[in-house]
Amino acid sequence: MRILMICLGNICRSPMAEYVLRHLVREAGLEREIVVDSAATSRYQIGCTPHHGTRRVLAEHGIPCGKHRARQLTRRDYDCYDLIIGMDEENRWDILNILGDDPAGKVHSLLDWSARPRPIADPWYTGDFETTYADVLEGCETLLRHVS
Repeated sequence: MRILMICLGNICRSPMAEYVLRHLVREAGLEREIVVDSAATSRYQIGCTPHHGTRRVLAEHGIPCGKHRARQLTRRDYDCYDLIIGMDEENRWDILNILGDDPAGKVHSLLDWSARPRPIADPWYTGDFETTYADVLEGCETLLRHVS
């Protein structure tokens, strides 16, 4: 199973979701079965490391951040991943704009499998990385249950 997390710039929510899910996958002993990566819908932050707020909140929860560099989603990614997960409806719209179509039904939002589906707020604008982390964690836990 290959999962690609997507947000606008690939420096806040999607790398947070990537590293949270990688951590959960590692704890579950599923590293050989599940691969996780992330990308952006925009080109704004290409090549940048995760936002300092994302790095801080991950470190506070004991989750390593790796050597992430922001990259943009491409049409080729559709064939490489089983699930392409946006953080909000605007991300989903942008994902479909880039991909052109979703014939295999791969595109979802992270909290689609949650008891309370909702968008994940962008901490770039809210400054609230803790709330974003809590939502990302909930989404990653429910996604992992869904795919494993």
